[in-house]
This record gives sequence, structure tokens and C-alpha cells, in this order.
Amino acid sequence: MPPASSSPPPRDLQALRSESALLVSWPDRQDRLPFHYLRTECGCAQCVNEWTGQRMLDPASIAADVAIVRMELVGNYAVRIQWSDGHSSGLYTWQRLRRLGDDRA
Repeated sequence: MPPASSSPPPRDLQALRSESALLVSWPDRQDRLPFHYLRTECGCAQCVNEWTGQRMLDPASIAADVAIVRMELVGNYAVRIQWSDGHSSGLYTWQRLRRLGDDRA
């Protein structure tokens, strides 16, 4: 069962390769989330300890030029991103993307 989300789905998602950012178009705003920032904020079990919530991924271990290779919608609540470093197990829910945009504002 997908997690509850208080955020409506974005109207559009675009990987802006020339800007190295994901453009998330919401009904009320647009967020540009840098690829490197987005990759370091992955919340999957490989990147964050499931029991403690402690981040296990060292942001310094991610190449500065990490890029989105592919995106896949997961139901109507998230997107799965395949990264140029081979990582693809994290889901970015609409709620999480919205919060990451809030944090960057």
C-alpha cells in the first residue's frame, strides 16, 4: 500500500541535464532540485538505516556530476530515479519532493 501523501502529484517532472537539476512543476510553484542534492537525499534502506533513521550515505562519496539516467512513475505517489552511479532503489514520493523543495527555498 502506498504511503499516505498530503501533497498532490506534480504536474510535470523534467530532468534538466544542462542545469543538472530536476524541475518539479507543482500547481502552485516550481522547484529546481540539483541532481547531487537529490541523490544525497535518497531515503532507501541502502542510504538510510531503516531502524535508526541515521544517514549511511556519505554525500562526499557521490560524484559531483551525478545525473538522472531514467525516471519511472510508481503509482500516483512517487517516482523512482535511476542515477548515473547505478543507484536506483530509492523512491521519491510527492510529499518528499515537496519537502525537499521547501528545504531548498
